Amino acid sequence: MSKIQLTLKRPWEIVKEQLKENDHRLTDEDLVYDPGNADKLLEQLSKKLNRTKEEIKELIESISANEGKAS
Repeated sequence: MSKIQLTLKRPWEIVKEQLKENDHRLTDEDLVYDPGNADKLLEQLSKKLNRTKEEIKELIESISANEGKAS
């Protein structure tokens, strides 16, 4: 299995806060991110938000790029 990497254009703390604003179900505990283990974050969020890991990755990268994909 290949290692998934997130491409962030903004600091994680900013992206994390925007994710929480986007979905009130998310907590700081849900959004613990270790840059070397993005797969763990994506797996956890995909279960909580009932989306695929690829959808979660696209959402996070979109928010990071400030493209406004907030759905």
